[in-house]
Amino acid sequence: MSETYHRRDILQMGTAAGVGLAAGALGSTPPARKMIRVGFVGCGGRSQDLIPVLLALPGVKILALCDIDEAHLARAQDTVVKAGQPKPEGYSRGETDYRRLCDRSDLDLVINATPWQYHAAIALAAMNAGKDTATEVPAAVTIEECWQLVETSEKTGKRCIILENACYLRESLLIMNLIQKGVLGEPLYAEAGYLHDLRAVKFNTVPIGEPWRLDHTIRRNGNLYPTHAMGPVAWWLDINRGDRLDHLVSMSTKSRSMKEFAVKTFGPSDARSNTTYAQGDVNTTLLYTEMGREIILHFNTSTPQVKEGLLRVQCTKGTFNSHMDEIFVEGRSNRSDSPDWLDHDYAEPTAEYRKQYDPKLWQRMEKQTGVGSHDGIDYMELYRLIKCLQEGREPDIDVYDAASWSAISQLSENSVANRSRPIDVPDFTRGRWKTRPRLDVDAID
Repeated sequence: MSETYHRRDILQMGTAAGVGLAAGALGSTPPARKMIRVGFVGCGGRSQDLIPVLLALPGVKILALCDIDEAHLARAQDTVVKAGQPKPEGYSRGETDYRRLCDRSDLDLVINATPWQYHAAIALAAMNAGKDTATEVPAAVTIEECWQLVETSEKTGKRCIILENACYLRESLLIMNLIQKGVLGEPLYAEAGYLHDLRAVKFNTVPIGEPWRLDHTIRRNGNLYPTHAMGPVAWWLDINRGDRLDHLVSMSTKSRSMKEFAVKTFGPSDARSNTTYAQGDVNTTLLYTEMGREIILHFNTSTPQVKEGLLRVQCTKGTFNSHMDEIFVEGRSNRSDSPDWLDHDYAEPTAEYRKQYDPKLWQRMEKQTGVGSHDGIDYMELYRLIKCLQEGREPDIDVYDAASWSAISQLSENSVANRSRPIDVPDFTRGRWKTRPRLDVDAID
């Protein structure tokens, strides 16, 4: 039996007319601005990737920076000054000083690159202060926070964008193009994962550690970081734009690798070696959509492994497997009509398809991607965000994406804790997924 989240829709949003007004506010055309004035919250490791990209984009000024660590704040201010901009005002009076930054009257956009637990609070403060906001992933940790983001964005008419850089992978946009051009047919099934050994990052034994992640691994068990996998898949399957996530089931293996790493690194008597880690080493979450499609998301940041880029889609006319770098299109791939095809692998290399269906964004902007990290996708995501705001266009990713992709975390935890019981996914669009237009891959340029 599926567990349903009965949200306070009527109490919070009022009558149907009230809901319509809220939707209209969010759907209004954002004003075009030649200059985007930015306040940046969180000047730790992730800021070292994002701030240089912002400074390389035309029409961007960073006017304010916030971090509780004075050294991190000073380093970020120095980066801005070295790029030829005036020294941004610093905010470092404690964990809530971001509120003073958000209250400034000279900002258009507040970007947030803090630890997960602060993401929703900062985004809410920015929108309530009249600013568009963009947050690192996930946008929220709980279902309650997801609803707060949606309701606040609708109420204020301000954008809440999740900075999901994996959506801008060349491979991801290639698959999206193959689907939208009809080469692969209708998508039926997609598979993706975040598979990355982060034990040293969690235990802070590397130069740019993120020890705050450790607390989540100790306390929680599910898919704690779903958006890198979900973002690309959501674009392929038109999630929130013609389809929506309906329900999920999730399960995790037992936890072994974190403790073994701690014993090996710190010794058997260390407290970290005697801590119980709730997060299972490997989590698998299966989602079902309203239109009858399946999605499998893999999550593993605790075992020794090579970082793996897993993107796979099965459609009515064929399949694309990024891990194998192969494509099969019925009627086009090598000898696909041969009577003995069942006994042979006739998948094609993807090279020719890459030439023909290479996404416009990468064809046009590839030379600029040397700024930033993650093989250029940090540049692409911020370039697209700033361009849309400057031109008065809706960003590629909106608050409904931020909420539905991030909600997978708590929903998967609830399923794991209840013997993989099916859990309903809230409809954060309140039915508007049926009529919202799909995101056109050719418009991502």
